Amino acid sequence: ISSQKKFDEIKKANQAAAKKLVEEQFSSSSEDDDEDAEVKQGKILAKTFTIYTSQTDGDASELERTRQYMNEAFQSGAMTCLICIASVKRNQAVWSCCGCFCIFHLVCIQKWAKDSLFLVSSPLTDDDFGKKDHPWPCPKCRFEYKRSETPSRYYCYCGKVENPTLDPWLVPHSCGQICEREFKPSCGHKCLLLCHPGPCPPCPKMVTTTCHCKKAKSVPRRCSAKEWSCHLPCGRTLLCGQHTCENSCHAGDCQPCPRVSKQRCICGRQTAERLCASPQWQCDQVCGKRLPCGHHTCEQICHAGPCGDCPRSGKRSCPCEKSKFMLPCTEDVPTCGDTCDKVLECGIHKCSQRCHRGPCEICRQEVEKQCRCGKHTKRMPCHKPYLCETKCTKIRDCQKHQCRRKCCSGNCPPCDQVCGRTLGCRNHKCPSGCHRGSCNPCPETVDVKCNCGKTVIKVPCGRERTIKPPKCKQLCSRPPTCHHSTQEKHYCHFGRCPPCRQSCQKKLTCGHLCPVSCHDEALVKQTGLHQSAGPWEQPSEPAFIQTALPCPPCEIPIPVECLGQHEVSPLPCHSANPYSCKRFCGRLLDCQNHTCMKECHHVTKLNRSADGKKAGPECSQCEEECTKPRPSGCTHRCVLSCHPGDCPSCLQMLKIKCHCKLSILYIECLKLTCADLKEKELLISCKNQCPKELPCGHRCKEICHSGSCPLNCSQKVKLRCLCKRLKKEVQCSKIQEGQVSLECDALCKEMKRKASEIKEAEAKAAVEEEKRRQQAELEAFENRLKGRRKNKRRKDEVEVEQSSWQKYKNLIMLPVFGVAVVMV
Repeated sequence: ISSQKKFDEIKKANQAAAKKLVEEQFSSSSEDDDEDAEVKQGKILAKTFTIYTSQTDGDASELERTRQYMNEAFQSGAMTCLICIASVKRNQAVWSCCGCFCIFHLVCIQKWAKDSLFLVSSPLTDDDFGKKDHPWPCPKCRFEYKRSETPSRYYCYCGKVENPTLDPWLVPHSCGQICEREFKPSCGHKCLLLCHPGPCPPCPKMVTTTCHCKKAKSVPRRCSAKEWSCHLPCGRTLLCGQHTCENSCHAGDCQPCPRVSKQRCICGRQTAERLCASPQWQCDQVCGKRLPCGHHTCEQICHAGPCGDCPRSGKRSCPCEKSKFMLPCTEDVPTCGDTCDKVLECGIHKCSQRCHRGPCEICRQEVEKQCRCGKHTKRMPCHKPYLCETKCTKIRDCQKHQCRRKCCSGNCPPCDQVCGRTLGCRNHKCPSGCHRGSCNPCPETVDVKCNCGKTVIKVPCGRERTIKPPKCKQLCSRPPTCHHSTQEKHYCHFGRCPPCRQSCQKKLTCGHLCPVSCHDEALVKQTGLHQSAGPWEQPSEPAFIQTALPCPPCEIPIPVECLGQHEVSPLPCHSANPYSCKRFCGRLLDCQNHTCMKECHHVTKLNRSADGKKAGPECSQCEEECTKPRPSGCTHRCVLSCHPGDCPSCLQMLKIKCHCKLSILYIECLKLTCADLKEKELLISCKNQCPKELPCGHRCKEICHSGSCPLNCSQKVKLRCLCKRLKKEVQCSKIQEGQVSLECDALCKEMKRKASEIKEAEAKAAVEEEKRRQQAELEAFENRLKGRRKNKRRKDEVEVEQSSWQKYKNLIMLPVFGVAVVMV
């Protein structure tokens, strides 16, 4: 029995799980979840932009670029690491480029930087390996970073918090604090958004600034657009020094003067129309002025100032520059006849000819030359290079191919073959030259389409296999599969259309239309197909088939009256029959006072013209006593049984106390109930004086009455001043109202002053007496203390060694006792 019970429990749990799975598969709850996610995302974006929009009076037009980056941060699969071609999740450490703001996995960018630095600083391609701080580029925008800027820790976007905690109500990888990064270009202000991906928006601060030409008054403008033009003529003096700038107010330096004027060249021989912005110009004529020597002319092109001395004057050297001669400018310098000795182009040998004019010849000496790779030597002219036919067998920087260059010196060039390795997208091959390390990310993008193909998103190549198709806002165009001519409008989707939720509208046997949802394609679980062999056999998954269900019984409400005609209730059409409403019948009995207390029942009408609320033969008979209401104030019951008409008058006597509660009166009930308020006041009064006391303490003077006593007391009382010396008789009511008061005169004040002086004198005498008493007690205590010391010395005939406390306790305790006595 216990095994079978456990098996039934497991079976029910499996059936509930299968039902939940089917409902989730065929329901539209995913759309609701998406809508909730969009609402949540909108709240987070509004919270992030609140501080910024408060500065711009709600204007968020400058936030579109930043909003795009933040939307990508929320969308599943939109943020993709271009290095590993994988989605960037909320709980993964990331790094963001400051140039293009692209986000990468921290591990991926560290590996990328390491590989890039190794390739750039390889000893086969750079002789200064280890000496230079080689940069590494961003995989997307190629923005260069130093070796020291390689990321090693995970920070939020603004760089304030290391390892930011995962908060579902914040932007992924954000710390939730204000960004406070400097704006670019720098303006002195900081970003007001919460920590966010992507670029910071333009500065929204208001500053007071003038126009470019400084002529207009300063006006408040946004800091991001603080430079403005007043559109008035600039008026600044141009570089020509003659004209002013006629352009409208502009930023930066003024343009060159556009006017044309006649200007002389530097030498002053020619005049031409030229731009005013370039007043100095040279003509193409040789100067030709006679030099100071008188034999030669200046050979310089148009120039300003004096021509200078003759270049052939003074000491001049021979062509080999070994001898110097002092000759007139009309004579040429002769050769000295010595050996030239100038170093030839080879840089090793010198010219062996005599001093000569013109260039030296090429070096023709034969030397033992070593080839570039250093493997062979040969005797040949010095000016000819020597390259052997040996091919280099070293591996190039790609670590795959040999150099194969003839007579290579060892500094092999980079590999010139194509890499050809399959990229991370698995669709394309690397088009770069053969290299070491990881290949660059695939630059291609792939279109991912919805089912109908009208909505397309571009994703990095390789992500089309894992990313979800885009949400399409186009309506599904598939024909309906149920009996309806049209289906409910829903968006484009993959897979089967959702179940039809329109009302069935088939005509039932009662004539009404079926109001329930369409049930032509209902999923029904098949039961009884498999019988378990034992209690521990694993139950198979329930099988669901799609079939059309019959229409349920008609539930359209129809008004039906109950048996006793008390109410009309709407009942389902399939069960619309007369019923009992379970109330009391409520029809008026013959006594005209009570109603039938039977449960709602059928009543036969004896007379068609009679009232429908009267009791019939099926109703009960009245057997109650008379319960008609008595006159106001009468508490006695009617002596008759339940009857129609009015009850007889009440003649009983009432025993009532008077208003003052001291006398007992006997009054007929009829008189008391029929009297008005004034008559009742007289009937209940005992005609004696009221015994109540007024608030002032005197007795009320009125005759026995109801309610509170009047407060106008006419009793005479004595009124005294504050010192009780003066007195006066006045009416009590005036004292209560505060109309009469008695003030002290001058004699009363003099008596008060003398009494206070006497009290002060008595207090001083008491203080002096207390001091004398304490002094006497102190002297008596000291005398007794001295007598005890003398007696103790006489008794102690045998010397006993005393402790330190016994020796000095008198010296310690005497001042303490003295102080205590003085304080007492």
